[in-house]
Amino acid sequence: MQRRLSRSLSALAGLILLSTAAYAQSTCSISGKVIGEDGQPLKDALIKIERKDIKGSYKVKTNKKGEYFHAGLPFPGTYDVGIEVNGKPYDQITAHNVRGRLGDPTPIDFDLAAEKKKAQAYTAAAESGQALTKEQARDMSPEQKAAMEKAMKEREAVMSKNKELNAAFNAGMQAIQAQKYEEAIASLTKASELDPKQSVVWAHLADAYGQVAKTKTGAEKQDYYTKTFDAYTKALEIKPDDASAHNNFALALAAGGKFPEAQAELNKAAQFDPPNAGKYYYNLGALLVNSAQLEPASEAFKKALEADPNYADAHYQYGIYLISKAQVTPDGKITPVPGTKESFQKYLELKPDGPFAQSAKDMLTSMDAQINTEYKNPSAPATKKGPATKKK
Repeated sequence: MQRRLSRSLSALAGLILLSTAAYAQSTCSISGKVIGEDGQPLKDALIKIERKDIKGSYKVKTNKKGEYFHAGLPFPGTYDVGIEVNGKPYDQITAHNVRGRLGDPTPIDFDLAAEKKKAQAYTAAAESGQALTKEQARDMSPEQKAAMEKAMKEREAVMSKNKELNAAFNAGMQAIQAQKYEEAIASLTKASELDPKQSVVWAHLADAYGQVAKTKTGAEKQDYYTKTFDAYTKALEIKPDDASAHNNFALALAAGGKFPEAQAELNKAAQFDPPNAGKYYYNLGALLVNSAQLEPASEAFKKALEADPNYADAHYQYGIYLISKAQVTPDGKITPVPGTKESFQKYLELKPDGPFAQSAKDMLTSMDAQINTEYKNPSAPATKKGPATKKK
């Protein structure tokens, strides 16, 4: 009996060992192919296989044909199979809860080109507000659905804000055209609050402030100019290469008495828009003339001519400045400084029928004339004439 029991135990131990050996050798495999976003087989894509029922992690890369194969995975087992390209994981196309099988590999393919097209379709639908097709909705992962719902909510918020923004901006522009600058300030301020990143809003708000400043005096005038400068600064922070904004900022600075700063802004305008540099400097010169700043004005007109030698109006205005420097000799002859005649002649050459043509001609004529320097007392009695002769 004891011998029989020993034999039975020995046989049972052998069965246990055989059973354990058979379990340890049970494995499965996963294989597949990866197509890149360009539609071609993708080499060196990292395939990440994560075991779900028992902790385990496995990795393999695709070959030059975009193919991968990983054998020796524990069976039975449940896995998540994902892909990572150049450190970028594609979580939305991870294959979840893949069950291994004995024999042939379990096929898991990844087509990034097809996924890219789907993502673009989802994005387009979210941006346009269009509903997804049944097929699109069915193919979307939970992550994609959540992302699309978020995008649609953001779009609705943007559209609502844009509607208010456009209304406020358009109201501000209409008020500027009607020269109702206080109303323009109110509307454009609202637009700037709805979207502080719109340079055009800040630029027009600055213009409205500047127009109101011209109607004020003292501290109130300076306050509006300060708001003008601040608004232009914000516009240029958003779009620093806007030559037109630099030009208008310069004119506002000059109107506010800040001539060095105005010059700096005009230099920036000319830098960003060289073909129109002559216009920018001419504008400054004209403003300086109107402010009785003749010397700075002359420099501005000279810069305008350096930028554009054929700027006719700049030639005329520079000539007007030079004529103010003319000398009158004791015998009454006008002696202009060098370049005066040439300035008026160049203007007439470029604009023979221009608005300053007659004035330029008169200036040239006056330079060839002689001024009567003899003093006469207007209260002196008139010289008596002799009697008229009689006829015979």
